[in-house]
Amino acid sequence: MTAFALAYTLHVLAALVWVGGMFFAWMVLRPAAVAALEGPARLQLWTQVFPRFFVWVWAAVVLLPISGIGLLHLRFSGFETAPKYVQIMMGLYLVMTALFIRIQSLQLPELRKAVAAQDWPAGAAALGKIRRLVGSNLIIGLVLVALAAARPTF
Repeated sequence: MTAFALAYTLHVLAALVWVGGMFFAWMVLRPAAVAALEGPARLQLWTQVFPRFFVWVWAAVVLLPISGIGLLHLRFSGFETAPKYVQIMMGLYLVMTALFIRIQSLQLPELRKAVAAQDWPAGAAALGKIRRLVGSNLIIGLVLVALAAARPTF
């Protein structure tokens, strides 16, 4: 396996785990949890789901820039010669990472605190904030994947 193939494979897998995980959580797990669980049980479920998923997101957050910079230097001469779509991808990565860190450091502790205190309305409000941020991040991630696949020349 060439260095490029290894870096590209790791890059695609990291993006797949992050964006695919958000897609699954938003489009499959959330509606199923709403249909099958009462509010308190649903909030408790998410306090267990998020930390498990976030371990994988942190791995993607670390791996994506490492593999991305590697690909940049293997495929192009560096940042200044990279096509615009690559530069846009880097910017979208930063936005996605900032949103993820906001969820991890602000909203998730708020959700945990509410669930531990059995303050279900506060927990529902915290989960609503997380849901909106994850939804935004999912849209950005899907745009990023489409951009990477299309490789537009603008």
